[in-house]
Amino acid sequence: MNASEKWFIIDAEGVVLGQIATKVADYVRGKHKPDWHPSLNCGDHVVIINAEKVVLTGAKETKKDYIRHTGFRGGIKMKAAGKMRTEHPERMIELAVTGMIPRNRIRQYAVEKMHVYAGSEHPHNGQNPKTLTI
Repeated sequence: MNASEKWFIIDAEGVVLGQIATKVADYVRGKHKPDWHPSLNCGDHVVIINAEKVVLTGAKETKKDYIRHTGFRGGIKMKAAGKMRTEHPERMIELAVTGMIPRNRIRQYAVEKMHVYAGSEHPHNGQNPKTLTI
């Protein structure tokens, strides 16, 4: 861990998914810092708690589908947002943030700095994360 890397925590309860994703994408890439550069890995760690209580606007709870492919012929798997929330609520935030980060070599390092938890408990209390409000 770099000495200039800081830790932040976001409570996702009652906040819209897109608003969390844009804020987290900026912080894990380091765009909030004055010395940001696109080719440098200068982002901070972000802990997101209460991922299961994130808000989807409109009819996205039933109409939004998460699509993945197994790699085999005819292997398209679709899952509605409501079902994804019950089975893997942290994956909704991870996919939203990952889609907002450019597809380059630094993407892997930026995604590794995001820590998402479904409940309010997390193992990063030792890093003394600062609270971010949205």
